[in-house]
Amino acid sequence: MFDVDPGQALFLLAILVATGGVAGIISGLLGVGGGIVIVPVLFFVFLALDISEAVRMHVAVGTSLATIIFTGFISARSHWKRGSVDMDLLKSWGPWIAFGVVLGTIIGGNVSGTVLTLVFAIIAALVAINMAFKPADNVTPKPMPKTPLKQILSTIIGLISVMMGIGGGTLAVPILSFFTYPIRLAVGTAAAIGLIIAIPGSIGYALFGLGAEGLPPFSLGYVNLAGLIAIIPTSMLTAPLGVKLAHTIPQLALRWCFAGFLAITSIRMITSLF
Repeated sequence: MFDVDPGQALFLLAILVATGGVAGIISGLLGVGGGIVIVPVLFFVFLALDISEAVRMHVAVGTSLATIIFTGFISARSHWKRGSVDMDLLKSWGPWIAFGVVLGTIIGGNVSGTVLTLVFAIIAALVAINMAFKPADNVTPKPMPKTPLKQILSTIIGLISVMMGIGGGTLAVPILSFFTYPIRLAVGTAAAIGLIIAIPGSIGYALFGLGAEGLPPFSLGYVNLAGLIAIIPTSMLTAPLGVKLAHTIPQLALRWCFAGFLAITSIRMITSLF
């Protein structure tokens, strides 16, 4: 199962290294952790290596979460230096996001991957439409959600994100933007939210995968250390570049960039079902 010729191994390694670079830029630019790129690439790499279908997606998700720890830290630190991380919001939402992560890690192993993919694709499409066609930032501000809506939204962010192996930005940025939260501050805060999701999430996937059959070589549960080592150097290197872009391009362009990103994500997920 694991016989791979040197040429194929080098090609797959190059793909992972390049993926890390792209994921780092996306992480800094959009605050999403890069998992939305890493998960499908890892899935197809494991497919090429003939890894068992029973564990293929689990390992892709677990490994992606582990990479977000490193990329998210660099991205969040870069945003924090520019004053675009809301620490008060992190303190308020963080515990409930972590609660959602715990629930999502447990539920993820018992829910059909097809159902999860379809639900997320629909949500991503709706969010993309909202981001693309919402009024300009000078509209009447909407108050930030209070109890219990605040707890519900933050729990959902953690729950869905950890089941998909992504940072919190895919949901956190549109949700915060809906309440007319400044887009750059939303992106920077979402990068920090990715750490709250990735650390317990990757630990959970590692523990739940211990002893599983058919894991690829060099795996700690559902976290593949070889894939992790291949991805994180370039992702950490390019994350500050994404942050610089986020603070350079116009806010309207940044919003459209995020909407386009989500639209592509939604289409990719739906087509993957067929």
